[in-house]
Amino acid sequence: MKIVVIIKQTLDTEEKLSITNGQIDHENVELILNPYDEYAVEEAVKLKEENDGEVTVITIGSEDAESALRTALAMGADNAILIEEDEDLLLDENGIAKVLAAAIKDIDYDIILGGNMSVDNGASQVGPRLAEELDIPHIATVTKLEINGKNVKVERDVEGDIEIIESSLPILVTAQQGLNEPRYPSLPGIMKAKKKPLEQLEIDDLDLDEADILAKSEVVDLYLPPKKETGRIFEGELKAQVEELVQILHEENKVV
Repeated sequence: MKIVVIIKQTLDTEEKLSITNGQIDHENVELILNPYDEYAVEEAVKLKEENDGEVTVITIGSEDAESALRTALAMGADNAILIEEDEDLLLDENGIAKVLAAAIKDIDYDIILGGNMSVDNGASQVGPRLAEELDIPHIATVTKLEINGKNVKVERDVEGDIEIIESSLPILVTAQQGLNEPRYPSLPGIMKAKKKPLEQLEIDDLDLDEADILAKSEVVDLYLPPKKETGRIFEGELKAQVEELVQILHEENKVV
């Protein structure tokens, strides 16, 4: 079984972010493999182990994104492809999907996996858009995946309920939390990952029309949420507390 996993390098969710001129400051912050993509990599490695398969991970990013690919290789992936981003070429989800499709179309694959979303963006568009570009079916937010020959059966999260869908290979699925428990890269796995093949491409290598992949959307501003005011603790008799609360809501918050 040939398996492709699309991944992204993101900021560590534990990092304290700062914003300068409407942009996130990337200096001195930890970059990690997108947590939702960890579920996709883990599921890919499980499929590989069960079906004598091969896993290729692919991402678009700067040279720093190699660390995310090496993490996936340490988890058990076999090959990696880094498509180096062009700083002068602004890409949104549409452009990213087209670039990935151009790189993947010549790869032999049975299934493509990816995270349900990236924690730094949350758009959940790249996976479905990529499937449309490749003209294959796709299923999002998968929490259980079964493959029997060419038949695919999944369970997906639908706002607290479970939906069961059946389809066939080739297919693209995006992983939701609960699909599995991602393994930690072992020391032997980390050492082996350093020797596994990592191919580097440039977007110009993919014979794409630049006008076709340019961003169709633009982030015009980015800001941190306002700091919350310190909460108040009421004391005394319950009746007095209620009267004080109502007074505050009426006079200060103008909601009563």
